[in-house]
Amino acid sequence: MTTHTLDMTQQLDSATLGTMIDTDGTAPVQSRFRRRWARVPRELGFLLATLPVVTVVFIVLVTLFSLGVSTVVLVGGVFVLAAAMVTARWSGAVELARLEAAGMPPIARPTWNVERRPGIVGWLRHYLGDGHYWLYLLHGGVVNFAVGVATWCVAITWLVTGLGGLTFGIWSRFLPPHEAGNLWINKVVIEFVVPGLQLGDDPDVLQRNETILYTVLGLVMLATLPFVTHGLVRIHQGIARGMLGRFASDDLKREVAALGASRDAAVSAEDHSLRRLERDIHDGPQQRLVRLQFDLASAERALDSDPAAARALLEGAREQSRDALEELRDLSRGFAPPLLQDRGLAAALESLAVRSTVPTSIRLSLGQSEIAPEVERSVYFIAAELLANVAKHSAATMATVTASTRESETGESVLELTVFDDGIGSAAEVAGHGLAGLAERVSGLRGEISITSPEGGPTMIATRIPLS
Repeated sequence: MTTHTLDMTQQLDSATLGTMIDTDGTAPVQSRFRRRWARVPRELGFLLATLPVVTVVFIVLVTLFSLGVSTVVLVGGVFVLAAAMVTARWSGAVELARLEAAGMPPIARPTWNVERRPGIVGWLRHYLGDGHYWLYLLHGGVVNFAVGVATWCVAITWLVTGLGGLTFGIWSRFLPPHEAGNLWINKVVIEFVVPGLQLGDDPDVLQRNETILYTVLGLVMLATLPFVTHGLVRIHQGIARGMLGRFASDDLKREVAALGASRDAAVSAEDHSLRRLERDIHDGPQQRLVRLQFDLASAERALDSDPAAARALLEGAREQSRDALEELRDLSRGFAPPLLQDRGLAAALESLAVRSTVPTSIRLSLGQSEIAPEVERSVYFIAAELLANVAKHSAATMATVTASTRESETGESVLELTVFDDGIGSAAEVAGHGLAGLAERVSGLRGEISITSPEGGPTMIATRIPLS
């Protein structure tokens, strides 16, 4: 137990140990304050560069938009407006990149429509009919300029006041001496805060108080600088998220498109499988059964006149029936076997590994995740097809099938199936061939497939299928 505790302690960094050891609560506060100060250079760089950036963007966008609107009755006006939209999109992308460089979390980009109708009208509708372009134009031409000027003024004032107050005792010596009647800031402030108190007119005392006042003010301003810079950058982040980010409807459209593509891929994969099954049955068992029928008919005719010939025909018919049965068994691997329905995916995959002509080991970690029957059937078919490819084309001496369930980064349960072999490699997804059909089947399940097969081997084909 002691050794285990020491091992865990060694894995903790000094900051974590400091937080655990410090019982008075000061370590977490100090850690947070250090993290805030660590962000100040990036946030301050963002804020100080804001004024020139928003000014240039404002001038360019307002010029293009005004020119386009004023000449819209002419043919060229709409093209100038389209140029304003494109420029606004670029400026928005720059703003999002600046925010990420300042340490802000990334904002999901809009789903820009890359497809457009042919012709000038389609080209213009592509730019002028998309609400994102107009929001980007409003952001760069109005909102970000106004907010950027305000945040830049606050940031530069806070920084200069803090640095100037902290160093007042140094540079104040080079200022002209106070003359009678000049205003002492500290005298005004102190006499206002403490009514009835008179500080007098001793210039040495007033100068000392002035230095103390400015130094304290500078320390306060610099101590609060991390909070000010972070708050100002957060303002830009909030505005950018609302105006430059992706719409909720964009995610819905993308989901609908993905579901449509998955459905089309599933239909295409099913059609491909049915056509291949039809072709395999026609070229294999059907031909053997037709020949078997002819052989039996010939044996029946020769049974009385030539028993030896009839016996030879019957032996040939038996061979034909055995071959047809083997081919039917091979074809049935594309369907769900009774073992899969009775004992589940793990037992069915183990049966596949045992029946494979290439020595195959299997590693299963399916856990307690509930797998839908259609997913089990598809995974079984994919594994059977991949092992068949290994036996036919890879010249491998061993293969490994790995199947596991786990949670993805988004918390979604996924099933991962990997088939590895030490064969000659060069496996590729070619249209109309086996791997292309498998890719369509996986896509129909909203999954992903990756093929790693350099020339000379080895080959690893991995699929990842969501379970929800």
